[in-house]
Amino acid sequence: MQPRFHFHIAVLLALTACLAAASDPQSVGNATSLNGTILDDTGAVIVGATVKIHNPVTGLERTALTDTTGGFSFPNLPFNPYHLTVAAKGFSPYMQDVELRSVVPVNLTVNMRAVVASTTVTVHESAGDLVETDSTSHSDVEKDQMDRIPLNPVSSGVAAAVTSLTPGVSADSNSQMHGLGDHAENTIAVDGASNSDQTSKTFSNQIPSESIQSMEVIAGAPPAEFGGKTSLVVKVNTRSGLGFSKPTGSLTTSYGSFGTAQTAFDMAYGGPSWGNFIALSGTNGGRYLDAPEFEVMHDKGNVENAFDRVDYQIRNGNSIHLDLSWTRSWFQTPDTYDNLNIGVLDPFGNPVPETDQRSQIKTLDIAPGWSLLITPKTVFTLGASVRRDDYDYYPSDDPFADLGPLNLQRESIAQSRTLTNAGLHSDLTYVRGVNNIKVGASYQQTFLNEADTLGVVDPTLNAPCVNASGTPVLAAGITNPSACIATGLFPNLPNQTPASPATGAAPYPFFNPVLLPYDLTRGGGVYPFNGSADVKELALFGQDTITAGSWSFNLGLRGDLYNGLTTASQVEPRVGLAYNIKKTSTVLRLSYARTLETPFNENLVLSNNGCDFAVIAALVPCVPAPLNPGFRNEFHAGLQQAFGRYLVFDGEYIWKYTHNGYDFSVLGNTPITFPIEWHNSKIPGYAASVRMPALHGFSASVVFSSVAARFFPPQAGGLGVTVGQNGLPFRIDHDEKFNQSTQLQYQPFKRGPWLAFSWRYDSGQVAGATPCYGVNPGNDCPASVTLTGGVPGVEMFGNGAPMTADEEFEAGFFCGSQRATPTAALPFTCPASQFGSSLIKVPAPNMENDDHNPPRIASRNLFNASMGNDNLFNSDKYKVSLQLTAVNITNNYVLYNFLSTFSGTHYVSPRALTAELGFHF
Repeated sequence: MQPRFHFHIAVLLALTACLAAASDPQSVGNATSLNGTILDDTGAVIVGATVKIHNPVTGLERTALTDTTGGFSFPNLPFNPYHLTVAAKGFSPYMQDVELRSVVPVNLTVNMRAVVASTTVTVHESAGDLVETDSTSHSDVEKDQMDRIPLNPVSSGVAAAVTSLTPGVSADSNSQMHGLGDHAENTIAVDGASNSDQTSKTFSNQIPSESIQSMEVIAGAPPAEFGGKTSLVVKVNTRSGLGFSKPTGSLTTSYGSFGTAQTAFDMAYGGPSWGNFIALSGTNGGRYLDAPEFEVMHDKGNVENAFDRVDYQIRNGNSIHLDLSWTRSWFQTPDTYDNLNIGVLDPFGNPVPETDQRSQIKTLDIAPGWSLLITPKTVFTLGASVRRDDYDYYPSDDPFADLGPLNLQRESIAQSRTLTNAGLHSDLTYVRGVNNIKVGASYQQTFLNEADTLGVVDPTLNAPCVNASGTPVLAAGITNPSACIATGLFPNLPNQTPASPATGAAPYPFFNPVLLPYDLTRGGGVYPFNGSADVKELALFGQDTITAGSWSFNLGLRGDLYNGLTTASQVEPRVGLAYNIKKTSTVLRLSYARTLETPFNENLVLSNNGCDFAVIAALVPCVPAPLNPGFRNEFHAGLQQAFGRYLVFDGEYIWKYTHNGYDFSVLGNTPITFPIEWHNSKIPGYAASVRMPALHGFSASVVFSSVAARFFPPQAGGLGVTVGQNGLPFRIDHDEKFNQSTQLQYQPFKRGPWLAFSWRYDSGQVAGATPCYGVNPGNDCPASVTLTGGVPGVEMFGNGAPMTADEEFEAGFFCGSQRATPTAALPFTCPASQFGSSLIKVPAPNMENDDHNPPRIASRNLFNASMGNDNLFNSDKYKVSLQLTAVNITNNYVLYNFLSTFSGTHYVSPRALTAELGFHF
């Protein structure tokens, strides 16, 4: 990208920002405001009238009283249709439907007629109120819904709520959410500032759930204003202090299983023209991450959050907004039984302590914004954002404590990396008649700094000598293969004389002198890898939503320029249409989007440039292959159908075709992951929901989906041994045949206790490292062996190396009547007819197929429940709340994944009980 082009864009944004005008107040980002004046039939203002708005689907309800000018205002409303009602003593009640679809505020003037006696108004909702004429599939989530979902107290709020309430999301360990078949290809836009970096617990910190007012989760074709990682777009609207003339907030504290304690405080305060909202929270627990054992070992962690939102109306129609957020998390990497290092000695004969690896992530986010109402129908917004993640990974104090099984960690590694996003975004919204037009531009620059140090701690990884059977040996004092013969050993090199039994096959590669200076088992030191880069991204977009009768048309065009370690540009049409058959309360929709697929930023320099460094290439034999942005064509067809007044179905079929599809791999069997790309991917599937809005205090929702994730070799970019190699298509480890999440909530009385229940079913993600038997094309299982008499057998291999007894136990493997334990392994070879697992679905002999029938985690059902009372003592001023939550009520012993290339092995949390007490003012 040319520097002068940057200059021209900057000048354009600056000139646009010089516009000035005045009118009514409005919100910024993902929300707007509804303002109005209540008059009588003579034109006089009505003071003290009660104005209510209500959305029957999300349940959002707010109430305001008109002031001395007859005015009312509802700031910070998420985009949605609403019922508005007005009641005043001596006047006939008034009703009106209002649709909020842009940041342009809606202003109403209501004239009420006088009556002899006052009456009440009842909103009569119909089936048509439950459907929306929108071509883009989306789900709306309100704060009240999130507060009552029974969740683990150390969950990441955004990810946990999205996974529970949005169809098409596959749940993975450590609060990862895989939207519509993709690995973490999500954009989270907080008050208009977008971030598409990974925000699971092990990558970066998420926005605290205490700060969220509402979310709109877009699972359909993304609008033109969003680019990059758009499998899921989560538009977060944070809480505001606007309109709170007296301090309003809460203080809560909780304690539960695994010693988990949490304290949170929030307060909103402001007035008609200003507001401040602050949220502080901290959590500490003994099971912070999902562990590789059902039993908790070395899994402590804590997280502290601080969030502040400031709103200020400079004058009518001219407002500023500021989000400030800081989060720090510290956590241990959970240990397995193998990591206890019982009876283990290092190469020098010293006892080895338990593995003690830890991480710390610090996230700072600053996002100011300015909004200007140019005319009653035109709003200009200008925003900036700076987000910085500091990630530190600490090895054990004794590096030899980090040695794991052959198929896991064989190096001790440390990392300190920073990822800083700085950007500007600007847009102009114009609403008139049937048109809702939005045009805008954004520029973002991402600064990457990666610093890794590693040292080999496995004496067999780069051994100069092997014994007569070809197994590498320590051979103390020998650092040159030529010295092996004199000790009765053989050089670990190919084509040696005399002949060496060494094969160089995994997991014992040939000796490489490049690694010798960094082999801690032979007196070496650590190897430093340092890399830095900056990635520039520029986007221009325009979109128009045209509403004409029963039709809605979304027309959009986006242009992306990507200039990082590689460059790319893309023109991306985004189109959609929806038709509302009002007689039957049916909405039909179709949409299409073209997107530019950009690489993940986490450890991007290592993945893109690592093959140029001899030590990295020795650990991950590879061919230099830069990560080039890809492109995607995605098609959506959907149906929304209301049944009566209290039930609505929403379904979507999806086809996504991607050239250069991204996923992740791991550095030399260490916990450091990096992005890679495959030649192409195909992701078909469906996602649907059935929702029941509140009826006599009872509400329910069921979301379900089936989404495939088919990837096609060769590997096209990033570190990896398969670059350029042909192969058959395979299902990647976030492919899942079916999942569903049911949420039930019941509060029989408005001032009484409430109950919530959730049921999550997952058919199981792909478990690619599972041993199996298959010797035919399409089901060539590497662990296959033929026993005496031609009997099919399975060897205990996983990820290219023999598994330990504990790894076999973690997977629930058995051979006939013998089951693996943490200390007793199965026979290394087991007849295929007797081999199986209680936790993984292993295909029958010769039935495995990486594309159509891969091994999968066994299906699981998880049940959670919570109950509470938001006002124990029925007080009108100060309220005391109590909530009890149970996660995994049945204590189901099940896996998320097994030896995943990306994240390893993880169990679902054991039963966890939590009690929370709150004070609200």
